[in-house]
Parts: sequence; structure tokens; C-alpha cells
Amino acid sequence: MNKNDLVAAVADSSGLSKADAAKAVDSVFDGITGALKSGDEVRLVGFGTFSVAQRAASEGRNPRTGETIQIPASKQPKFKAGKGLKDAVN
Repeated sequence: MNKNDLVAAVADSSGLSKADAAKAVDSVFDGITGALKSGDEVRLVGFGTFSVAQRAASEGRNPRTGETIQIPASKQPKFKAGKGLKDAVN
């Protein structure tokens, strides 16, 4: 499922137009992104938790040349599925 499929599914299930459903989906994504940017986590009970994890700097190798390279520290978004989502999938 891609974003257009998600918008169509939201429009069908909610009775909204596709334009309104697209605005709603974009607003949800923007809200989650904004919260993660500010360092907060987003908990959707029964669905899951979005959070940000710190990844430490490390040393890696270029597979082509074997040269050692430095990989800088970064922040990575994480998602942990909630019980409701796990039960729905299994």
C-alpha cells in the first residue's frame, strides 16, 4: 500500500472526498514528524509508538575499496508496534 492507496482507503471508510482525506493523512504525517523533530515520542494506544533513537558514531568500511570510513552520529526514527496491531496481524 502506498500513500495514494492509503488516501483512497481513508476516503472510502470515512466518506470524505479524496482531497479532504489527503489533507487528513498529510496532517497526521506532519504531526508525527513534528513531534519526532522536537524530541517527543508519539504513542497511539493499540497501534504503536513512534520515537527517536540516537545512533552513535561508528567506523565502517567501503565494500568496494576496503577503505575505513567514519559514520557520523545520527538520530533514527523508530516504531514499536502495540498489542492491538500485533494481535490484528497475527
